[in-house]
Amino acid sequence: MDIRSVTFSRAAYHPGDFPRDRRPQFAMVGRSNVGKSSLINAVLHRKGIARVSQTPGKTQAIQFYLINEKFYLVDLPGYGYAKVPKSVLRTWGDLIRGYLEEAEDLRLIFLLLDVRREPAEQDLTMHEWARALTDVDERIVLTKSDKLSNNQLATQRREIARTLEVDDAQLIAASAVTKKGIDEIRREIVARL
Repeated sequence: MDIRSVTFSRAAYHPGDFPRDRRPQFAMVGRSNVGKSSLINAVLHRKGIARVSQTPGKTQAIQFYLINEKFYLVDLPGYGYAKVPKSVLRTWGDLIRGYLEEAEDLRLIFLLLDVRREPAEQDLTMHEWARALTDVDERIVLTKSDKLSNNQLATQRREIARTLEVDDAQLIAASAVTKKGIDEIRREIVARL
């Protein structure tokens, strides 16, 4: 995928803020500090387009990036961060659920999981939401795969596939540092344009 232009389109705090221009959308979602911003930057060949923070819970809106004037890469707020007030967590949950239910042009959800951790309850809930959508595919991206040996990665991959009850082919081991899996993520997008 040749990325010629990346434009920050908008930050959506309410469903009325979502784009309605019929361009395909590809969403990335995961727990806070799963490496979502770093992965987005790697996929887009850009440093700093998605702001990387050491502070979990920084992304509080749905961020829409317009790619090549053709499609959106959508950065959903991270979930599962305990130090955010419960009212804010509820608002994020409602916003994410509203997006998933209303996004008519959503083609694919990338559910990002830290490969070093077992999927948490929120990950399982997000996975169930994604599976319940019709006409929307899901791929599980195992982030930070550079942190494990090949044997550890294979073991974790099997465990996560078993826990999520998915075929191993639905999992993409990825690393923003080594760029492992980045081309595979791009191919998943191109296949649905």
